[in-house]
Amino acid sequence: MKISDLLGMSITSLFKRKVRTILTVLGVVIGTTSIIVMLSLGIGMKEAMLEELQSYGSLTTIEVREPYSRDGSDDKKEMHLDDELVELFSHMEHVTSVSPQLEVMVYIRSGIYGTYTSVIGMTPQSMERMGMKLGDGEFPRSDSELAFVYGNQLLMQLENTKTHTYSYWEDGVLPNVNWMNDPVYVIFDTSGYQRAGQQDENGQIIAMPKKYLIPTSGVVAGGTDDYNSYSWNVYCNIEALKAALQREFKNSAIPGQPTRSNGKPYKEIFYNSIMVEVDDMENVTEVQALINDMGYQSYAEMEWLESSMQEMNIIQAVLGGIGAISLFVAAIGIANTMMMSIYERTKEIGIMKVIGCRIRDIQAMFLIEAAYIGVIGGVVGVGLSYALVAVINHFVTPDLLGYGNGSIARIPIWLCGISIVFAGLMAMLAGLFPSIRAMKLSPLAAIRSE
Repeated sequence: MKISDLLGMSITSLFKRKVRTILTVLGVVIGTTSIIVMLSLGIGMKEAMLEELQSYGSLTTIEVREPYSRDGSDDKKEMHLDDELVELFSHMEHVTSVSPQLEVMVYIRSGIYGTYTSVIGMTPQSMERMGMKLGDGEFPRSDSELAFVYGNQLLMQLENTKTHTYSYWEDGVLPNVNWMNDPVYVIFDTSGYQRAGQQDENGQIIAMPKKYLIPTSGVVAGGTDDYNSYSWNVYCNIEALKAALQREFKNSAIPGQPTRSNGKPYKEIFYNSIMVEVDDMENVTEVQALINDMGYQSYAEMEWLESSMQEMNIIQAVLGGIGAISLFVAAIGIANTMMMSIYERTKEIGIMKVIGCRIRDIQAMFLIEAAYIGVIGGVVGVGLSYALVAVINHFVTPDLLGYGNGSIARIPIWLCGISIVFAGLMAMLAGLFPSIRAMKLSPLAAIRSE
């Protein structure tokens, strides 16, 4: 018997019993929809979490810091972060770039507003490479004088120095400061600023430290509600920052920098952290382990991501299992429909055998009928799934769950294809036993049956 004949006979048999076929298909629709919607929730939550982490920083970046001193001593020069270590990291396998960072606490002031904040020096190339986006201005040039890039939420931290109030936190009103146009003064010697006007050990009045007018290079993109890794700090070219610190403190210790056991400063300025960029997320753990073995502290978003993804995989498996139960129930319905069809078509099966129809063609006919039910139910289920997911995304957003942006439930194309194929295979498996029973029917007994 030709395959076209089998396909035609199978679809004709199904439509002879429209109500039963529709009800059986409905079971597959519900099962397919349940699986797709459940898995789309798991996929959506994983992708939303991943996007949230990526907005905070790169998932292939490792932050390296000095190790904690076990004996309380600060004289551990061999473990400081210097240019030699930067060079060593840059030659490690899977490392694509190494960006040292120098952090110092300063006091900034514009008009009557001021605040203490961290200035982080890095190379302009690393600012772009690490995903910093500017809303105004441009990144500092490597050969330029010291210029600042301000975080998009730093305005929220400005204090009114006359009233000693924070207008944003008290009234919800941002200070009237324009980083790009208003002059901004910076004091590097914050200790001297805090003690200005007081007497030192010799009874001399401590003078106000020098303040510098630092031009603004740019402002990080975003408003007060748009948090990212660069929202709260000030950024600049690391070499220009080094020069400014050496000029300000000359031969005295720079705040935040380690000193020798006798209290004297090192000639070299050490970095507070080194950002190591790895070529692929899969290699982050390996590179981080090598850095830890060298005795340094390291942190990567991948550490938290791996544990979170494991939890999400468990949630997704549970959700998929719940949906699979519905499809399993639908498979029982398909088996029942096929068995009923055999009982009703016993005489027809007997005649087919008597006139010489091959046994495997009879089995194929019932399997094709089951496949029709599965595929039709799968296709309709995919369409219904998109409708339900649209409703879910309308009423439930990632913000309600505390993380992510966009849609909480997402249906990738591959999930649709797999669901239709799975529904068809599941239906054929459910129809396997009834088809075997049809094969084993005795032709004479089948003809005599009424």
